[in-house]
Amino acid sequence: MGSEGLKVTLYTVDEIEEAVAVFHRDGFVCIREALAPQALEFAQQGVQRVINAQFQEFGKEKMNRGFARHSFGDQLHHPEWAMLVDLPTILPVIDAIWQSQDYTCSGAGGDYSLPGAKVQPLHADMGDFLHDPQGRVTFWDVPTPFIVVNFPMVDFTRENGAIRFVPGTQRSRGPLPTLDTEPLWMQEGLLCAPAGSAVIRDVRCWHGGTENRSDQARPMTSVGYFAPWYRAREAEVLPPSVYETLSPRTQKLCRLLVKRD
Repeated sequence: MGSEGLKVTLYTVDEIEEAVAVFHRDGFVCIREALAPQALEFAQQGVQRVINAQFQEFGKEKMNRGFARHSFGDQLHHPEWAMLVDLPTILPVIDAIWQSQDYTCSGAGGDYSLPGAKVQPLHADMGDFLHDPQGRVTFWDVPTPFIVVNFPMVDFTRENGAIRFVPGTQRSRGPLPTLDTEPLWMQEGLLCAPAGSAVIRDVRCWHGGTENRSDQARPMTSVGYFAPWYRAREAEVLPPSVYETLSPRTQKLCRLLVKRD
């Protein structure tokens, strides 16, 4: 993938065995052409609409991930995000990772950085939920509890703030480095993925945004899934009127997200 950053292979849904092996080894795997051109264009239009609205509300100064960096929040009620839940280029890989179809959708969102955004510290997207009082078992010791699939809406580059990943850290008990102590090889681990591809990742894998030195936004959308054996408190974000328009598989995945009276 390009001449910069991490050297990774992009797989297709026809290469499930290889993709799953890489996911379990590295904590993430990249899928090529996860979104067809028409779907990518549709998603980009939705992304721009939401970015415009959020920028009007917050500006660069008050964004929720620091200056010029913002999380979309859950946008599953919009069709541009709802279409991500049941992609034939993605779900067969997740089925194979968990060897089950009995997982649930946790929502759909993503984030973006605008010109001027600074580097994020490395982090994982969930904390220890086991809280073993004897300290013998942590959430690092269990199989993948939570997968997020990220979809770059533009080509990720070194200039526009590509996400950096540290492969193999989804089971690491080691301390996260700070920006001051992060070694150079971690700083250089940028994932320069093309627009319309997807990154299927174990949310425990260390990652962080980088500086956006370009003159354009760097957005990515996402959809999340909880393992069949894992449950968290899902937010009821999906209006019944939207839920009723979804495919049977998508309804099954999103059944815990429907707003109730």
